[in-house]
Amino acid sequence: MHARDLARWLSAEGHEVRVPPDDASTLTDTGNAALDSQVVAGPQFCEGLDLVVTLGGDGSILRAVELLAGKEIPILGVNHGRLGYLTEVAPDEAQSAIARALGGSYDIEERMLVRTELTVAGKTSTHLALNEAVIERTSEANTVRLAVSIDGEFFTTYAADGLIVASPTGSTAYAFSARGPIIDATHRALLLTPVAPHMPFDRALVLAAETRLRLSIDGHRPAAVSVDGRRLTVVGDGDAIECTAADRTAHLVTFGPRRFQRVLKAKFGLNDR
Repeated sequence: MHARDLARWLSAEGHEVRVPPDDASTLTDTGNAALDSQVVAGPQFCEGLDLVVTLGGDGSILRAVELLAGKEIPILGVNHGRLGYLTEVAPDEAQSAIARALGGSYDIEERMLVRTELTVAGKTSTHLALNEAVIERTSEANTVRLAVSIDGEFFTTYAADGLIVASPTGSTAYAFSARGPIIDATHRALLLTPVAPHMPFDRALVLAAETRLRLSIDGHRPAAVSVDGRRLTVVGDGDAIECTAADRTAHLVTFGPRRFQRVLKAKFGLNDR
């Protein structure tokens, strides 16, 4: 309902409203022909956009980053979720925030993206992640053995449930639940965090953003590869993923500085301690 109301208002103001194909039904409004004519659902929906507005939690912003595929279009997050590390405004502030953003009265906070090259059976595909790339055991396996190389030099082989390669933004996502460190989201770094490692070395590594990390399966046990929560495929012996900082960034709309410590205090209830 909120999406439809905002779309109706934007259409009345003379703006073109677009949604990705999977979300077109959320704006169906047979009683408003003007709105129907403004809704564009298609694979090229992001071409020429001035602003992307997401309604939901942080997952909606992750999906927007995926759909933009590296295009540096401003993203304004309206928080309909719970934690909302990435979202900027509450639902009742959405209309005024969109008006400000379309009027150019906003700031941009750039967030590093992780570029992941996935090589399976000799074929390579490239993916961008705002939070993380993950390679982890399938439900049928116990642990997996993952060989890690850093800038072309073999580092070690992990016996673990999986490995997470996260951006600073992703340090408060899956890597956080695996007891990785929290990194200020505006920094540039790669965070390598083991998931339930079955070995004495169980520490996360914070590496330079330009580091090239290569993770490959060592052994017969398969592993699943996910990027920002989207499961891509299952990989086997010899398959690999390579991760480094992307040459593009995600552009998140803000209205004034987002103090890192204030976000942590709010999300973890630290004001009450």
